[in-house]
Amino acid sequence: MQVFGVDVGGSGIKGAPVNVEDGTLAAPRHRIPTPQPADPGSVAATVAEVVSHFEWSGPVGVALPAVVKNGVALTAANIDDAWIGTDTVAVLSAAFAQAGIDTTAVPSPPAPATAAADITTVNDADAAGIAEMAFGAGREASGLVIMTTFGTGIGTALFLHGQLLPNTELGHLEVHGHEAETRASDAAREREDLSWEKWARRVGRYLSTLEALLWPDLIIIGGGVSKKADRFLDALEVRTKVVPAQLQNEAGIVGAALAGLGDQTRPRPTARPTRRRGPATRPPGGRRP
Repeated sequence: MQVFGVDVGGSGIKGAPVNVEDGTLAAPRHRIPTPQPADPGSVAATVAEVVSHFEWSGPVGVALPAVVKNGVALTAANIDDAWIGTDTVAVLSAAFAQAGIDTTAVPSPPAPATAAADITTVNDADAAGIAEMAFGAGREASGLVIMTTFGTGIGTALFLHGQLLPNTELGHLEVHGHEAETRASDAAREREDLSWEKWARRVGRYLSTLEALLWPDLIIIGGGVSKKADRFLDALEVRTKVVPAQLQNEAGIVGAALAGLGDQTRPRPTARPTRRRGPATRPPGGRRP
């Protein structure tokens, strides 16, 4: 079964049909620069252009750089502030209708009756995390997993025993008097021409802050930097196991498509938490201390 996934970023909008059984792209992704200004109408028209490139008919999932609740964008990161308060599904539906895209077409092979809304929108970091938990670095993980994406900003997605806690915005945490993403994003590394080692120290301070607050079992680093993990991963001084994302820049596309399936059909991690039994500590008399 295929669902179309679109990843909207501050610099580019990319998408492709996705085989949701294994998380692979059914065709090479198509990318168009994000329009400026990135207002709802312009972005929606560009998303429709990406989808039309494949002559696609069927459900579409769209990852947006925004907190999205019940289809409404409540924030806007690296897109125009006009998105705030926008019914994202309505604006995309209008653009798709104008482009002649039929999102109600039945996927091939047909989806289960409970699957596949016509258009689904989701936070972009959540989408990347969904993909990594299903098919990537988190697929066998249990406990608390934090997906971090380092790009123009810092995105985060939290999963507890495989269940998404949506719309976390932990890239805005204050670390040493600065908002984390202003100092530790990949954009900050490029803007300040930081060496990988110096940038890794900043990332390490940020991840240590997450550790102190949440005590995760695994941290996944995604975004474009995941392709260059060998340059900075060993320099991170953190307690938690840190691994690079495996789906890299395709994670947002794959996760957006998976989000379009709905909770009942979304793939889950294969591992399940195990209950550990500690040594017996009961004193004489049979009562626990």
